[in-house]
Amino acid sequence: MNILFLSLSRFDDVNVRGIYSDLMREFISRGSDVYIASPTERRFGKPTHLVKSDHCQILKIRTLNIRKTSVVEKGIGILLLERQFDRAIRKYWGDVRFDLVLYATPPITFNRVIENVRKRCGCRSYLMLKDIFPQNAVDLGMMRKGGLLHRMFRSKEKRLYEISDKIGCMSPANCEYVLTHNPSVDPSKVEVCPNAIMPIEVPEVSMEERNQLLSKLGIPTDKTLFIYGGNLGKPQGLDFLLRVVEANEKMEDSFIIIVGSGTEYPKMARWFEAHSPRNSKLLSALPKTNYDQLVHACDVGLIFLDPRFTIPNFPSRLLSYLENSMPVLLATDSSTDIGRIAESAGFGMWCRNGDLNLFLKNMDRLTNDPDEATSMGKKGNQFLLNVYTVDRIADYILK
Repeated sequence: MNILFLSLSRFDDVNVRGIYSDLMREFISRGSDVYIASPTERRFGKPTHLVKSDHCQILKIRTLNIRKTSVVEKGIGILLLERQFDRAIRKYWGDVRFDLVLYATPPITFNRVIENVRKRCGCRSYLMLKDIFPQNAVDLGMMRKGGLLHRMFRSKEKRLYEISDKIGCMSPANCEYVLTHNPSVDPSKVEVCPNAIMPIEVPEVSMEERNQLLSKLGIPTDKTLFIYGGNLGKPQGLDFLLRVVEANEKMEDSFIIIVGSGTEYPKMARWFEAHSPRNSKLLSALPKTNYDQLVHACDVGLIFLDPRFTIPNFPSRLLSYLENSMPVLLATDSSTDIGRIAESAGFGMWCRNGDLNLFLKNMDRLTNDPDEATSMGKKGNQFLLNVYTVDRIADYILK
């Protein structure tokens, strides 16, 4: 089977761990040939080029900068993606007969690419819905509902749903949202297809190795460590995280680690510089291997989402916490079901983003009851193995 995957992720090596690369390796292990189309932004100074390996080809398509750039360049860059991808795929893979075209949101601007591949190859199409745009931009006040941009992107969103044979959503709440707000979508084409990874056996680390790592990063070794890792952007509603950091200054046994990058990182860096908290540490993005080591050295994973969201986001950072058998504390909007799933499965505790008293109460509970924290972590790891593995996701898609 020939599978074409359209992605905005930066693919250089399919063997690097991640929700999409893990899935591609699963397809390859089942005998498929995988063709990945992904951007190489102009900041890297490389032309469109092809990277080949066994049963995998990665087409790096030169684009404008679409990450960590001005709003204007990002907007123009996203609008140009469709034409750039379509042209490159026809040039490099015009003679390849694809059996499946697979794609994830963002973006929602691959419609022409998908339609042309389907028309040429007669193949099936599968949408992995990771982001409901443009409504997420409306929720955050970045786009006016009913405005010209909103109407344009909403039209593209509807067309994307129309041309997709299947729509895989991250959770039941996502399925419900899509069907409620898009009555023209056939319910039979919508299914739960969550974020997933290819789990590994997390290596045992001695207490001495753990303490050496933490000391090197300026992190205490004798406190319960709460870690927030990943994107530091508007969708995460990080003003509340800073309130938690500030309140945690009064605690003696808990320490908060924030590691990542994004549009809100400079704001957080300024806050840390101005307040010099003794019970928290802000780190810029770490290499994947180093980040995994740090997560393994911590005790509790943190997830934050902006309380204004009306769409049910489901952050993929949950997976690394579960892989490391960590309980999870969540502060999100009320639309997502990630908190309900965590509590019903017994691996996490939830509160609405903004409820500082309840969040601190949950922190205190896990700090002072390590047995409960360990039990929750084990339940989370088992839930990962039962639900969030790429072999299951590959079954959904190939079916």
